[in-house]
Amino acid sequence: MIASEPPAATPLPALDRRTILKGGLLGGGLLGAPLAAQIGGSGFTHGVASGEPKTDRLLIWTRYVVAEETKLDWEVSTTPDFARIVSSGGATAHPGRDWCVKAWANGLEPGRWYFYRFIAPNGTMSDVGRTRTLPDGAVDRFRMAVFSCSNIGFGWFNAYAHAAEANDTHLAVHLGDYIYEYGRGTYPSGDDLHPQRLLWPEDETVTLAEYRLRYATYRSDPDLRRLHQVLPMISVWDDHESTNDSWKDGAQNHQPETEGSWDARKYFAKRAYREWMPVSDEPYAAYEIGDLATMFRLDTRLEGREEQFDLGTILAGADNPEAALAALTAFRDGAYADPDRQLLGAEQEAWLGSGLKRSRGAGKTWQVLVQQVLMGRLSTPSSIVDGLGDGVPAFVRQRITAAAMASAAGVPANMDAWDGYPAARARVLEAALEAEANLLVLAGDTHNGWAFELDHAGEAAGVEFGTHSVSSPGIESGLPMLPPERFAQLAVEANEQLVWADTSQRGYMAVELTPERATTQFRFLETIRSRSTALAGTARFISAAGSHRITT
Repeated sequence: MIASEPPAATPLPALDRRTILKGGLLGGGLLGAPLAAQIGGSGFTHGVASGEPKTDRLLIWTRYVVAEETKLDWEVSTTPDFARIVSSGGATAHPGRDWCVKAWANGLEPGRWYFYRFIAPNGTMSDVGRTRTLPDGAVDRFRMAVFSCSNIGFGWFNAYAHAAEANDTHLAVHLGDYIYEYGRGTYPSGDDLHPQRLLWPEDETVTLAEYRLRYATYRSDPDLRRLHQVLPMISVWDDHESTNDSWKDGAQNHQPETEGSWDARKYFAKRAYREWMPVSDEPYAAYEIGDLATMFRLDTRLEGREEQFDLGTILAGADNPEAALAALTAFRDGAYADPDRQLLGAEQEAWLGSGLKRSRGAGKTWQVLVQQVLMGRLSTPSSIVDGLGDGVPAFVRQRITAAAMASAAGVPANMDAWDGYPAARARVLEAALEAEANLLVLAGDTHNGWAFELDHAGEAAGVEFGTHSVSSPGIESGLPMLPPERFAQLAVEANEQLVWADTSQRGYMAVELTPERATTQFRFLETIRSRSTALAGTARFISAAGSHRITT
């Protein structure tokens, strides 16, 4: 447990159409406002949140919906009764920012819990939030709750609820896919769609108003609201905050002929994210955890990423195994090996390299990458094809066979991850080795749990823990004919860097850093189909500082 007790939760109504679209509760000046402005009624509609923690300041957030631009006061206190206010100021709720309010609370002390609130001119108050600055000097322990991939349509956000209830971490870290852009009935579809988890807008998010409404819907979830209330958050966007498989100049799920320019959509997605999240406008940033660690928040999605390779395109026209192998080999030795290929972009990559050196030069033990996609090398085991059986649909068998064939040819199946950008990965690992970094990579995106021992040119270079999803389905949904335990076994056997995998459970990671070790506990929730914080189990892994190895 953490020494500071969190503030009381605010009772919330059930998340349904009547409570989301409460036009009847609004004043006359709001009845004609966009749906995003009507979400949850008027006044303080979505609780509070905090983020971007530093040793002496952090960012606080709320949303206040009224008929016109309104100035709010805010207060930060060392006690939940606000008997000792240590920072205060004003901030404006404005329709141009979807009524979202952010303010920097300055003049704080390092490594302390604080309480904060916003006050309206009429005397009404927001929820009381709890937050914490980063520590300075000698730090013997720092704990994080790490999340990724929270699709509201699949079920409840029980991982958020468990982390808030456990009250044993100092910081929440979200690695992306905080929202999903799809329209209702697309993903999830059919029987996977949870009948109590309504999605607004009903269509795919493309415009600024649609992205705002999607955030308003997600932030109406009581467990996400509670998590933000009790923990500061460092967050990064992945693709679904814009649209699936996005890159700097486009996306798989963006069709310019019907959805307009990509630049406009990317702008809308970024703007809504920065309005609704307790984040700065910096595309990447570093956070210092005293003498213990530096955390590097990266953008592997929109800042410098070149377009992903696509296995289907590579194999197009190859109508027999020999032609497919020839196409894969030509790709592997050609475009895939391009030494200049970018994932971070040259500027961000240089910033990271110098940051790793600076962190180690300052004597910090851990260098932590807070980023979106898997860095470890992961290939599809060819033995999976033999275990598919006779009842597998032809398109599933074809897809898995192609992935296995690619792996045999030295081409990874998932080229949306660092696997699709091998030169960029090599440069980062080289920079880590040159800096003599204790590299700890945190990743999301895949919906599954992973533990990798990273190496470069035969030299151990770091460790990676990939968190499973809050609610999005994992590999088990695409391979129902293969027991998840068997798939995990085959994956570990076929991938030299892979130490452990779990491809069938939902939850989050609790990561603890000490001067001696990094400990990651995967926490698996029993269910996401009903609200519950019961755990189905855990898995715990340790990496000793300087070892670049993982033990149990």
